[in-house]
Amino acid sequence: MRSRYLPLIAAPLALAACQQPAYDARGVDHDETLLSVSATGESEVRPDEAFFQVGVENFGQTGKAASDANAKDIAKVVAALKEAGVPAKDIQTRTVGIQRIQYGDRKGQYQANNIVAVTVRDIAKAGDAVTAATEAGANVFSGPDLRISDSEKAANTAYGEAFKAAKARAQAYADAADMKIARVLTIRDGGGAQGGRYIPGAPPPPPPVAPMVRTQAMPEEAGGAGVIQPGQTTSRVSVQVDFALVPK
Repeated sequence: MRSRYLPLIAAPLALAACQQPAYDARGVDHDETLLSVSATGESEVRPDEAFFQVGVENFGQTGKAASDANAKDIAKVVAALKEAGVPAKDIQTRTVGIQRIQYGDRKGQYQANNIVAVTVRDIAKAGDAVTAATEAGANVFSGPDLRISDSEKAANTAYGEAFKAAKARAQAYADAADMKIARVLTIRDGGGAQGGRYIPGAPPPPPPVAPMVRTQAMPEEAGGAGVIQPGQTTSRVSVQVDFALVPK
């Protein structure tokens, strides 16, 4: 008796299951069309910080002689940087080393070095800081690396432009297909670059975007020897956006 009623119960359930739209992980309904769009955006901001490394290299017949001379010289360089307006918190030791030379004209001597990283938070003063360190005896220098103190704000502006570009492209597709944008399904951060700094995106990571740094002379700063020109640093990022399109 029980088995006689089973087909009557199962049939409506099977019919209901057939009427349900197939599940789509991206959230596309059965009457929607998926459109994936990739776009890039840029923003240009004048950097306001300069980062460079400076130090001294000394030689001596003994390790102690080279090390003592090196300690005295780097102290003079650090003092000169502070006199030029760089606070102690923006001067950080990066390398301290000593080694015996095994080849060349100085074979058998010792080489000592001490290099500090310097952050100048006013680019207008960066040239003076470099000059001060050099005049104090620095004979090792690298940089400057011009940076944006609020790098996240600059990147976010670029992301905003990238999304606008993606939406405009999606609208062009929709118009051509006689459809309209119903909603945004997903947005994926594609990462990019800000000057020489890589901006990571959502996994899997995209191929790195070539750094773009545009430098131009500023009239009020042109003309002086050793003047650092800040120019403009470009943030360039990409996004991928999934849109749901429906008929008009």
